[in-house]
Amino acid sequence: QVQFVESGGGLVQPGGSLRLSCAASERTMSMANMGWFRQAPGKEREFIAGINWSGSSTWYIGAIEGRFTISRDNAKNIVYLQMKNLEPDDTAVYYCNANQYINSADPIGSWGQGTQVTVSS
Repeated sequence: QVQFVESGGGLVQPGGSLRLSCAASERTMSMANMGWFRQAPGKEREFIAGINWSGSSTWYIGAIEGRFTISRDNAKNIVYLQMKNLEPDDTAVYYCNANQYINSADPIGSWGQGTQVTVSS
């Protein structure tokens, strides 16, 4: 099954920025819709952003729209999540996965380790 490796997380102050990366183990993922998910402490994992296989269509939950940007580089088999104006409520472990749709959660692959994002002063 396809494996994903997330990276780029860290500790950042409110208002700061981070760029997360997601590398897939198989090039076939360049033809799949992809999504970013996050799990905050004590909460369930939630689907926050999706992108279609070509990168021409994207979707975001309201809480991150205008602050986060999902993109992909199919030549490198990597999906990105650029995060700006980070808020304490963005603190979570962030995961990527192939997703059946771009605007609702229906993950297809295995879960990776995720990358921790902590927003705190």
